[in-house]
Amino acid sequence: MSRSHLHLTILFLAIVAASSAQATVSDAADPSMKQFLAQNDAQPPYRAVRRLEAENGSRKGWLEALTGYSEATGFQFRITGGGGSEYIREKVLMAVLEAERDVIARGETARASLSVANYRFQPNGIDVEGLANVLLEPRRREHVLVSGTMFLKPAEGDLVRLEGRLAKSPSFWIKDVDVTRTYERIDGTIVPVGLEATARLRFFSEATLRMTYDYTEINGRPVSPVR
Repeated sequence: MSRSHLHLTILFLAIVAASSAQATVSDAADPSMKQFLAQNDAQPPYRAVRRLEAENGSRKGWLEALTGYSEATGFQFRITGGGGSEYIREKVLMAVLEAERDVIARGETARASLSVANYRFQPNGIDVEGLANVLLEPRRREHVLVSGTMFLKPAEGDLVRLEGRLAKSPSFWIKDVDVTRTYERIDGTIVPVGLEATARLRFFSEATLRMTYDYTEINGRPVSPVR
C-alpha cells in the first residue's frame, strides 16, 4: 500500500469513530440548547440503506450496503453494490463500515456523543436561516470530537446540522479534516441522514467522503425512506 493510500484509510476510519451565519442575539439559542441537551440521545434500533462515496485524486469509488443496529446484534452490514476504484471500495469504504461495527462492539460510542462529558456548549444566537447556533468546544483533543457549530430548530431543540473540524488530526500526514453531518427527525427520533468530509493531506491531493442514509425501519417500525 502506498503512503498516500495508507493515510487516506486512516483518515476515514477516524471520521467514523465525527460556515455558520453571524448570530444576531448572543443568548437567543440558550433555550434551544437546553432542550437539545435534555433529549435522549440513545441510538435506536434501525435498518437503512447507505451509499458511501470517496475520492482521492483520480481514484473514485462507491458502495451501497444494507445496514442495521440493535442492542442484541450490534451494528451489521451487507454490501449490495459497488463500483469504481477497487482500492477505494475495499480499503476505504469497507473499512469505514468495519470501523463503525468495531467501535459499537467495543462500547466506545459514548466518547464521540454530543454530551456535556465530551463538549462545552455555548449558545450563539439565531442565524439568518432561523436556526439556533451552538458552539462546540471539545473537552479533549481527540479525533472523534469536532470543534465547530451545531444548528438546532429553535422551538424543539432538534439537531439539524453539525459543522466543524476534527479536534485532532488522525496523523501527521493529515492537516485538517472538515466535517458536515445532517440530521432529521424520523418516526419521532433524530437520526443522521448524511455525512460529508474533506481532508487536506500533506504533499498529496485532497480527499473527500460522502455517506447518505435511507431508513426503512426505526424502532421496529417501517418508515418511508428519506430522499
